[in-house]
Amino acid sequence: MKQSKTAAEKISTIAKALLEWFSAHARDLPWRRTADPYAVWVSEIMLQQTQVKTVIPYWVRWMRQLPTLEHLAQAESETLHKLWEGLGYYSRVRNLQKAAILIQRDHRGVFPHDFAAMLELPGIGRYTAGAIASIAFNEPRPILDGNVIRVLTRQFGIGENPRDRAANDRLWGLATELVTAAARTSLEIAPRAASSFNQSLMELGALVCTPKQPQCGVCPVREDCVARREDRVAELPNLPARAQVTARHFVAFALEHQGRYLVRQRPADVVNAQLWEFPNAEFVITSRPPTSAAATRAVFGVDLPAAQRLCTIKHSITRFRMTLEAYQINLTSPAPPGFAGEWHNLAELDELPFPGAHRKIYAALCQAKLKAPARRPKTPNRASRNPAGPRSRKPAKD
Repeated sequence: MKQSKTAAEKISTIAKALLEWFSAHARDLPWRRTADPYAVWVSEIMLQQTQVKTVIPYWVRWMRQLPTLEHLAQAESETLHKLWEGLGYYSRVRNLQKAAILIQRDHRGVFPHDFAAMLELPGIGRYTAGAIASIAFNEPRPILDGNVIRVLTRQFGIGENPRDRAANDRLWGLATELVTAAARTSLEIAPRAASSFNQSLMELGALVCTPKQPQCGVCPVREDCVARREDRVAELPNLPARAQVTARHFVAFALEHQGRYLVRQRPADVVNAQLWEFPNAEFVITSRPPTSAAATRAVFGVDLPAAQRLCTIKHSITRFRMTLEAYQINLTSPAPPGFAGEWHNLAELDELPFPGAHRKIYAALCQAKLKAPARRPKTPNRASRNPAGPRSRKPAKD
């Protein structure tokens, strides 16, 4: 009969097994090629609620344009939001700059090594501070994100809601024991063991111990997994039911005059602050959507020429399912006074940061322009080609 391991032996076994697995199976991600705390910090903030494959091009572009803390601290707001465009949760990028400014002021431009000092920075909580401290500085600090919670609840058979205080404290305790045990392993296995171990936990959750259809057969710690042994893998983690989905409906207008479009910048104290958008309004739909004429009056306060449907955009934000109907209106005369916003052509719009849905409106406008038949210039008759004759041509101005 196989003797069961003690808790300490299991912790040590898991730590060693994951270090060995990670050394052979770690993905080659660009932020793993550096221990620069600034680069690690940016990657961790970008990866919050965002998939790795989405983050890679954003991180590469960011580091190319803002390679240091000083560059971030001094960047224009529009530059930051343009670099972040499409990642969502834009308070993250604003907190990045706030923290960079504080580091320039209070830490002489050097990212703080002290864990408590990291926690004082905007946008950095216990998980992010632990990730930076371990990955960049190889300190044995625990981490606990969605992937790690899934791995630990299954590995140790924790059936309570991981968001409850007692269960959450236990998970943090296990994460601490594991990274501490990893830090005591031999240097031959992992020269930077704390860094490698925490990344191995996240990697295992992302690639093997996945929410659906986990690959238990190739898991390096399957022998010690309580959930696998008790056939409870599908039950864990025991997360509460998701909030009920709520539908929301919006109408937006691409108002054009002489090749320029009206856009507005969102205020600093709202969702998607400081991003640009086409004029729009939300409607509560009880029976049928509003007509374009009714929507025009609601958005602009006046009647405008007939609107043409441009596109329908569906997207999700947390528990909300959004439907955005976009229309195009061509004005033959200037817009009435009082239309708040700025007028820009398509090339200028491309330089502005938009929320994802409004960036799709811009793309639809570009596509519509490509499909529109080109206007053939009028062919002048012989009398109008050069009515005064070639000798009357005025000399070119300097």
